[in-house]
Amino acid sequence: MMSIIQTNSLTKTYNGKGGISDVTLSVGEGIVYGFLGPNGSGKSTFVRTLLGLLHPTSGDGYILGEPIGTTKSREQVGYLPELFRYPDWLTGKQLLESHAELCRLPVRKRKKRIEEVVELVGMTGRENGRISGFSKGMSQRIGLACAILNDPKVVFLDEPTSALDPIGRKDVRNLMLYLRDQGKTVFLNSHLLYEVESVCDHVSIVHQGEMVVQGPWRDLMMSDAQVEVVTDQSIDVPLPSFLKNHQKVKEKEGRTRWLFQLESESDTSEIIHYFSANQVDIYEVKPITPHLEDVFMHWVNQKKENAYVDNQ
Repeated sequence: MMSIIQTNSLTKTYNGKGGISDVTLSVGEGIVYGFLGPNGSGKSTFVRTLLGLLHPTSGDGYILGEPIGTTKSREQVGYLPELFRYPDWLTGKQLLESHAELCRLPVRKRKKRIEEVVELVGMTGRENGRISGFSKGMSQRIGLACAILNDPKVVFLDEPTSALDPIGRKDVRNLMLYLRDQGKTVFLNSHLLYEVESVCDHVSIVHQGEMVVQGPWRDLMMSDAQVEVVTDQSIDVPLPSFLKNHQKVKEKEGRTRWLFQLESESDTSEIIHYFSANQVDIYEVKPITPHLEDVFMHWVNQKKENAYVDNQ
């Protein structure tokens, strides 16, 4: 897979403090890549450094093979900052026309492209309104339209759903998936993990300015497989050896709900076979699927524990 974004120990600090340090990553083509962390963890600093808006303290990086900070590296990039303000006396359409001129979109293509992005961000019929009258959600939509107007190969989105209602957030998720399906690379900064889970396969987790872990997020869950089992009685037979741990969750109306920890998810079928052979009636077997929030908390807590040990 072609590397669209590449960094090597990229660092941006402010007089040796804050910012983000020693980030090495590679982002492939045609994916939505989540750069995740709580507020103040250095996510926005990292993106602004990649875009050349901040000068790196050390390390280097490349976008589409071009060194960061160069005009060449930004020619095929779109960007929606977390905090942005546009001239509120303009209409949405006038703003897009201005951006089309700035990114040197051919005049003969501007009208059609503006109509396309207005539809993509879900504001058809509202583009002629003044920005001063836009809601936060509509302002976010016009910002997204500006970010994708030049049909970029790489789109950086910094907390793109922060001002949106549930419908708007779903629209943005669909837009990110649309861009991915068009072969674009979307670099998503966010602390809203439930929003990221449905669109990102690969993530980096940052905390307090440092990279904690990166990779396909479903592969980053280090705990063993878990399965929930509902029986009609307490289990009186000895438990098999592949059950590493078990916990009675609750009893209700003569049924007992258990949570079992397995060595492998494939052991689920063995549970059914074992209990059936021992006359234990099973009403439900449900694998417990980890969520991105579980992955995030696992690695952040591990980092905190390691830091505590190192300081002792």
